[in-house]
Amino acid sequence: MEMETPCSTLSWEVLILVAHHLDPKTLAIASCVSKSWLHSMSSDLLWKPIVTTHFPSLSTLPTTVSYCRLFALGQSSTTRRRQTPPKPTLSLDDLIFTVSITSKRDSRVVSTVSRPVEALVVDPPGVFRFVVSFESGVVVKNNGFEEVVKVTWNVVVKGWRGVFTLMDYEGKVGFVAGREEWFSQELPAPGCCSKMVASSVVADMKVGMCGCRESDDGGGEVRVGKVSVGIMSVVDWRYVGIDDGLRYLQHFLLT
Repeated sequence: MEMETPCSTLSWEVLILVAHHLDPKTLAIASCVSKSWLHSMSSDLLWKPIVTTHFPSLSTLPTTVSYCRLFALGQSSTTRRRQTPPKPTLSLDDLIFTVSITSKRDSRVVSTVSRPVEALVVDPPGVFRFVVSFESGVVVKNNGFEEVVKVTWNVVVKGWRGVFTLMDYEGKVGFVAGREEWFSQELPAPGCCSKMVASSVVADMKVGMCGCRESDDGGGEVRVGKVSVGIMSVVDWRYVGIDDGLRYLQHFLLT
């Protein structure tokens, strides 16, 4: 049987008058004194202005829950959002990037390279964007025409503990010295490989051509000089940070 103390038998009018001067945390503590205090301290008259002040976007929701409960939900959501995400299990030292460019006209491999990510240049520093240099490759005559190619970017966990295709895309490339071509492909949402589910990130690739020598007929010849690859957020069209990129990849590379 609940024992009422002199303090807990105050009239509800007095309780409400006092409660209007209490902050949300104190109100929550005071509601534990007794059943009558719980009833008084949970009144929508008290909590509606509090919710409106702290979470104005929630105060207009067409909900049947009490404003006290609505405040608790808003507070919980805010706390989770502010939490620092855990460090990724993967590291750059675990990964190998394999990039290839293949001609669709004759299935000729224009360029291919496989490199440990730890050996690549991060550009700019701190973001998940890397420069892959091609020291050699198939020489193509600089005729100024565009050619349809298939560009592929795979990431492999060393020891073949996992593999994930970040890009498998067809597009046109102009084999002209100094020319650059951009490709992007939407990535699946973390934890779901279905292409029907939209994500907030895309795989990004930039292919740059460089002149290598003059041909016998006086024209120039070119080859792929370098490729930049990265993961970009479509929310603000910026490259994600290295840790965010690793957290994304580990959903698909680590079982």
